[in-house]
Amino acid sequence: MTQYLVAIHLPDGYDPAVDEDDATRADIAALNDEMKAAGVRIFVGGLQPVSRARSLRIKSDGKVIVTDGPYMETKEHVGGFWVLEAGDLDEALEWGRKAAIACRAPVEVRPFH
Repeated sequence: MTQYLVAIHLPDGYDPAVDEDDATRADIAALNDEMKAAGVRIFVGGLQPVSRARSLRIKSDGKVIVTDGPYMETKEHVGGFWVLEAGDLDEALEWGRKAAIACRAPVEVRPFH
């Protein structure tokens, strides 16, 4: 079995307390329950707002600098994720489809090495 990352992409400024209604939260909770019951969920995590991110970069002189914000400047960021164990990519994509519906957001599915 291969492990897959199922990442939820959210727009900058997204605030679950404001942008998620009770129906969305219920759908996400139901999906988590379904993943647990199917035995595919390894780990799940929601991330703090992108404003809380810090990026570390190594400079040519070998020093590491820390800057506020995400590594890449984009209009979307990873807001949460699941690590699943699935039999194949098709199964992982099916869970990703369910995640996109429950979260009402774009989802990326990617296998681990």
